[in-house]
Amino acid sequence: MKSSELDYDLPPELIAQRPAGRRDESRLLVYERREGSVRHRRFGELPAEIGDALVVVNDTRVVPARIPIERPKGEVLLLEALGDGEWEALARPTRRLRAGRRYGPVELLEHLGEGRWRVRLDGEPAGETPLPPYITEPLDDPDRYQTVYAREAGSAAAPTAGLHFTPALLGRLDVELVTLHVGLDTFRPLAVDDLAEHRLHGERYSVSPAAWERIRAAARVVAVGTTTVRVVETLARAGPLDGRTELFVTPGFDFRRVDALLTNFHLPRSTLLALVMAFAGVEETRELYRLAIAERYRFYSFGDAMLVL
Repeated sequence: MKSSELDYDLPPELIAQRPAGRRDESRLLVYERREGSVRHRRFGELPAEIGDALVVVNDTRVVPARIPIERPKGEVLLLEALGDGEWEALARPTRRLRAGRRYGPVELLEHLGEGRWRVRLDGEPAGETPLPPYITEPLDDPDRYQTVYAREAGSAAAPTAGLHFTPALLGRLDVELVTLHVGLDTFRPLAVDDLAEHRLHGERYSVSPAAWERIRAAARVVAVGTTTVRVVETLARAGPLDGRTELFVTPGFDFRRVDALLTNFHLPRSTLLALVMAFAGVEETRELYRLAIAERYRFYSFGDAMLVL
């Protein structure tokens, strides 16, 4: 697959700059793969759409990972804890930064290429909420960039499909937890023409034995978000319960455990959009995105959601 096949035109005003007033007030585009039918719902109507399916969510918690630096003007974005106070991070402006130098609470230890650094951090992360660059308005409540079930700290970005849930809505569903700490792989844009040439660095995940047994044995599994898909399908391929996944899901992928996908609308030329196309179909996804744009759905992290059944 060529990365150009993941292109689409989005009117800038459809990029959601703030979350919905209530999490479950977001819109929900429902697509039935067998019938090819579409319904327009509200997220709070999700239980009626999925029945007694097991809903699997990613309980990672976003850390305050964006650390501004003054000289030179830039920032360090913490990606993954390596232990003993060390992190993998993105830092900019990379060309003006030097290994061995300290920038505020961060010491740069080693340049790893592509703007990635091994760094040492004083204490725990105490930076800003790492909102994506397409969100240009300040966030009044940082908790709105956390899921209500966020538990295990370690992510550089939120698993945004889960931002729509409320505690009351979760109480109406059968839910199981997995953990994948969102890092570079999830949001790094494609920089190659052929997807086969894109390489993943891997992201850390963990699943309890009891959780995997429930997921393995469930009659139907609804995966909430692309990160959850990658965990569940890694384990379905005999991956360990605790490890790193480099699973890259593209069209032609054989889904062995995920029966339905709940996801937000993703950026063009992203691995996340490739995963949605793998699940829903390439042309089908293009048509769904055209429809979502025509119907004025809100896109990206704080936007609306799509359920593929």
